[in-house]
Amino acid sequence: MQKIILHIDFDSFFASVEQQDNPLFRNRPLGVTATNGRTCIIAASREAKKYGITSPSRTPDAKRICPQIIFVPAHFVRYWEISQQFVKICHEYSPTIEVFSIDEVFMDVTDTATLFGGVTSLIQQLRKRLVHEIGHYITASFGISHNKLLAKLASGLKKPNGVMEISQDTLWQVYASSQLTDICGIGYRIKKRLNQMGIYTPLHLRSTPLSSLIAEFGNVEGRFLKNVGLGIDESSVIPTTQESKVKSVGRQYCLPGNEYDKRKILQNIYELCEEVAFKLRRLKKKARTVGIYLGGQQSIHGRQTYTVPFDTGKEIFEGCLLSIGNNLLGYVRQISIWTANLENADNLPSPLFLPERKQEQLTKIIDQINQKFGHHTIRNGFLLYADKLTTVPNGFSSDNYATNQKAS
Repeated sequence: MQKIILHIDFDSFFASVEQQDNPLFRNRPLGVTATNGRTCIIAASREAKKYGITSPSRTPDAKRICPQIIFVPAHFVRYWEISQQFVKICHEYSPTIEVFSIDEVFMDVTDTATLFGGVTSLIQQLRKRLVHEIGHYITASFGISHNKLLAKLASGLKKPNGVMEISQDTLWQVYASSQLTDICGIGYRIKKRLNQMGIYTPLHLRSTPLSSLIAEFGNVEGRFLKNVGLGIDESSVIPTTQESKVKSVGRQYCLPGNEYDKRKILQNIYELCEEVAFKLRRLKKKARTVGIYLGGQQSIHGRQTYTVPFDTGKEIFEGCLLSIGNNLLGYVRQISIWTANLENADNLPSPLFLPERKQEQLTKIIDQINQKFGHHTIRNGFLLYADKLTTVPNGFSSDNYATNQKAS
């Protein structure tokens, strides 16, 4: 039986939630800004998009284009609540739901669509419940196809508040009129390289020899692009109740402005290391590799691999310091910390010595306190008087299973 996959993508999600919650924002251009003082719009309402305001955009530029625009700080906890409320609704129509991001879900309704009168009727029921149980200012676009790749493409082509199906019969017609960047996984850099090869639409990928794509992009990316051209995607919808295979855990952060103070930069790095470590422990993972990227006046990349796995912020921070060395010069604007070579903590031996066992127990207690009273409630002494980072729901990638389990 051919699969029936839905991709549901909320329209202007953050802005729509703000408009739903506050009637004063409705039918007005709205820009949702980051909560840490950055002059950046992370989401724009439909009314703002009509003026050409997109995310990301700088607030001064948006104000110049649309003087009447309203800026409102993001309320990520509220967006998370709405997202989880909708996921619970979706679970009444299929047990196979994959939370792809805070405003996107995949549904495999192959075995359940007939129970609700077919896929069209199922979508109509979902849309009605979205209006009545969440709010009529929060809408979503629906894509239907036989795989995730094409379902996501379909929802993106019919925004806002549309429904589109891509079948085998209509695939090539859709591909001929689509942009390369409409495809998930093809960004502007890849698009530029494809254009240099004479490839301008997804349909052109169909007739491009695999050998040419591999020669330009390598084996993995070349085969992915060829599969895109053929409309092939064999990945399954991963239910939220099934633990995903975590390959890495990371955190990235953009500072409010160019930061020259070395101590403040290191404090931000340490804070991110603590968050990565917390995510590792929540996933019951330990890492052997730590990496860091600093963007600013200069770009710094580095990684360290150890024989003994780790899961504490102190250990991650020490690896970052080794990678940075004496290269921290000028200002820093962006910080990215990541860990890889993960292992299940349950499969590793327990600490042998008393000080290590005490430290492990202390870390568990700190995690419990921070989980109950809020992240960063207990912090390392090096972070005393340092500003707390703005922690937001991110990605549903490395830690989606743990996050969803906690939320449910």
